[in-house]
Amino acid sequence: MALQCREWVQPAMAVLVLAGAWGLLPPWLLAREGGRTLVFALVVGGVLGLVLQRTRFCFYCHARDWFEARDPRGLLAIVLALAVGSAATFVVLGSWVPAPRPGLLPPDMHVGPVSWVLVAAGLAFGAGMVVSGSCISAHWYRLAEGSPVAPFALLGAALGFGLGFWTWNPLYSLAVADAPVVWLPAHLGYAGALALQLAVLALAAAWLWRGFARSQGDAPAAFGVPPLAAVWRGLWTGRWPYWVGGLAVGLIAALVTVRMRPLGVTTTLGSAARALAQGQGWIPERLHGLDGFAGCATAPQANGLTPHALLLAGLVAGAFVAALASCQFAPRRPTLRDAARGLGGGVLLGWGAMTGLGCTIGTLLSGSIAGALSGWVFAVAVLAAVGLGIRARARL
Repeated sequence: MALQCREWVQPAMAVLVLAGAWGLLPPWLLAREGGRTLVFALVVGGVLGLVLQRTRFCFYCHARDWFEARDPRGLLAIVLALAVGSAATFVVLGSWVPAPRPGLLPPDMHVGPVSWVLVAAGLAFGAGMVVSGSCISAHWYRLAEGSPVAPFALLGAALGFGLGFWTWNPLYSLAVADAPVVWLPAHLGYAGALALQLAVLALAAAWLWRGFARSQGDAPAAFGVPPLAAVWRGLWTGRWPYWVGGLAVGLIAALVTVRMRPLGVTTTLGSAARALAQGQGWIPERLHGLDGFAGCATAPQANGLTPHALLLAGLVAGAFVAALASCQFAPRRPTLRDAARGLGGGVLLGWGAMTGLGCTIGTLLSGSIAGALSGWVFAVAVLAAVGLGIRARARL
């Protein structure tokens, strides 16, 4: 059951939790090697978790709203994130690779091979979202809300990663080894690639919006300056506007690219799963070509205190503070159905994320805004699987 919310008490408690963490962690992290990057990752992760939780930014939920109710606002938020992220990221890439050409890839960007294996990964990931009720990034912030499904979904995702490592070598030999790795600016230039991506996104936005604006009526909006107390209440009640989530996620994805590797939320989970599976002899020691591809890296880390691990910790912490402040921290005991949904969907999510070299954040978002054809192919496959899955669920 959700906590009984009091207008000022819950946000004040959240501020105290945040202040205590800020007073302890940054000084400790700054004393370590690469401390500034670690603190940056923690802070950005906290902001990302706050934004995800307050805007309910979730690739699956936004797609579900469209397929079930023809509400386009969530998908428009994703379109906005892709548009803003593309424009900002192309500026960054232009300083790293001034003259893009075929055969040349930007360092560390999530530009992956395009083959039927990538399509299969996207379909599996989309099916996993339908079964478990969220994408991996949303399961992380819902873990901070006390979701009974999220722990099982993340455990299932770790198992799915292990399954993906086990199937990787045959798939690599069959289709991935010779698959093209297409970076659009290398073929169209930065201007051409950005124009193409923005044109596709503009057409998608126009198509999504048609009819929805008419259904909202022509009632004039009320304008005025609300009192400060009303502004404060608005931060912690309901949800923030969809466009806030899209704008913030796009800008954060571009910002993280400048200071760290591209944004992703499966690196730490995948690395831990790989280290455990290889240590037990469950998967091959050599995974052909895997570590040579750009994407959410899963190579076992000697030191678990990595920037991506800190970003993930910050995401969960930021979401917890936001959920506590908004009285949306509502843990409950999981049922057998919760466990089955989480584990079953999580395995599909993990296999799809491992085989596709990332999830909806790592491959779809970070890949697409960098001009990777793989990101767009993964997006189409995920969306198709969600649409088919929701239709099949409705019939059953």
